[in-house]
Amino acid sequence: MAGLLSAEANYISKPFSILILVIISLLGVYAKEPDLSTDYYKKTCPVFEELVNRHVTAKQTEMPTTAAAVLRVFFHDCMIDGCDGSTLVASNAFNPKAERDAEINLSLPGDAFDLVTRIKTDLELHCPGIVSCTDILATSTRNLVKMTGGPFYEIKFGRKDGLVSQASRVPGNLALPNMTMTQIIAQFESKGFTVQEMVALVGAHTIGFSHCKEFSHRIFNFGKNQPIDPKINPKYAEGLKKLCANYTKDPTMAAFNDVMTPGKFDNMYYRNLQRGLGLLATDQAMADDPRTKSIVDVYAANETAFFDDFSKAMEKVSVFKIITGNDGEVRHRCDQFNNIKEARN
Repeated sequence: MAGLLSAEANYISKPFSILILVIISLLGVYAKEPDLSTDYYKKTCPVFEELVNRHVTAKQTEMPTTAAAVLRVFFHDCMIDGCDGSTLVASNAFNPKAERDAEINLSLPGDAFDLVTRIKTDLELHCPGIVSCTDILATSTRNLVKMTGGPFYEIKFGRKDGLVSQASRVPGNLALPNMTMTQIIAQFESKGFTVQEMVALVGAHTIGFSHCKEFSHRIFNFGKNQPIDPKINPKYAEGLKKLCANYTKDPTMAAFNDVMTPGKFDNMYYRNLQRGLGLLATDQAMADDPRTKSIVDVYAANETAFFDDFSKAMEKVSVFKIITGNDGEVRHRCDQFNNIKEARN
């Protein structure tokens, strides 16, 4: 009898199991968002990459600091709740303090937002409601890195735009000039990035600039007996003091992160660190800290190694906590949600 019951149960369970598998499979077909892919827009918006590249080229030619601006906005966006275009959203009456208005984001360059707006406006004319702002930002960043001499790395498309943008979510997610190397390493590791990936990503400072207030403590009244940070090259410090003499009256005053080749994406940034020409204290610290020094030395000596590691790290950043399917949307405008009254907390 036990054998008969077992056989009957087996007879019933097999077709039932098959049915369940079929249902699950069908649910996957209809409910699952397609995985990210390089040809995601091949049929729905075939002009996507062409339009992005056209606007990127025009904007960078018009304003050479655009590459650094977009790269910075991209990184700030991804490090806060993942790559979801939340940093592109502007505050409004229903969401009075969006992510862009967090204190650390107030200095984000307007050229980055302008470029994304230009691209989005053009794409909405050619294929409305198809391309996400997040994909535009990720692709523009990659293209600008390449355009300024850096490596080309693969970007897969299909991200959706997030429905959350709150300034209160920013603190604690981005490195600050007064942080220790231990704090910065811990911050990156909390997001799944290794020390080596961190050093490679910070190499993005090979282009762009920093405002005087971010490094003023190194050149003005550093200590009672040391007016200048001993880690900084004395001649470099004197030049910065002249440049930033009136920074308290003019907060827009800034210096290039890479004093030697500021507009070229190369490994000069790491070579500068070895000579005390690091602008930010947190950057200069990487040349001395035993956890990072050897990596800095490798990148300073071998640009190919830096480019390879930077590419891999950027690919990893570009898919950090991305949103797909119904968890997000494709914004019609990158600076506001489709339903401006809806700002999820």
